[in-house]
Order: sequence, then C-alpha cells, then structure tokens
Amino acid sequence: MPKADKLLEKMRNSKAGWSADDLHALYVGFGFDFREGGKHTIYIHPDFPELRATVARHSTLAVGYIQYAISLIDKLKKLKEEAAKDENDS
Repeated sequence: MPKADKLLEKMRNSKAGWSADDLHALYVGFGFDFREGGKHTIYIHPDFPELRATVARHSTLAVGYIQYAISLIDKLKKLKEEAAKDENDS
C-alpha cells in the first residue's frame, strides 16, 4: 500500500492532531499540484481542476481540514475510476 494510502487510512481513523505537513504529504501523494498563498497552501489536481483545497499553515489544523481532505480524495478516486471505465468502454 503506497504511503499516501496509509496516511489516508490513519486520517480516517483519527481526524485530530494532524499538521499542514501531513496534509501536504497526503495531497502531493495523490498527485495534487500546489502553490503557496499568503497564509495558505492551495492544492489543485491537474487532471481534475475542480478538485481543490486550501490549507492554512498552522502547526495543528482543525478537524474540518482533515474531513475535507478525506472527502476530496474519495472524490478523486471515484473520478479516476469513472475515467478509466469510460476509457475502457471506448
């Protein structure tokens, strides 16, 4: 199991106590590009630009950041499955 998948599973099990660095590893591990904003880092997936997240650069993050990351990665997986199915159907 790739490192990002292991991190995702750990976040599913416990949503508290994660840092911006942890979310960075998660998003980059799933192929998101990033750029630094003022006090935030913005993540956008290159294949699905509608998938985007903004993460504050704090030492610890609110649980909502983790919940959003989990739902965004789940959406990414679903979109990739649909794209692969459409490609196979062609």
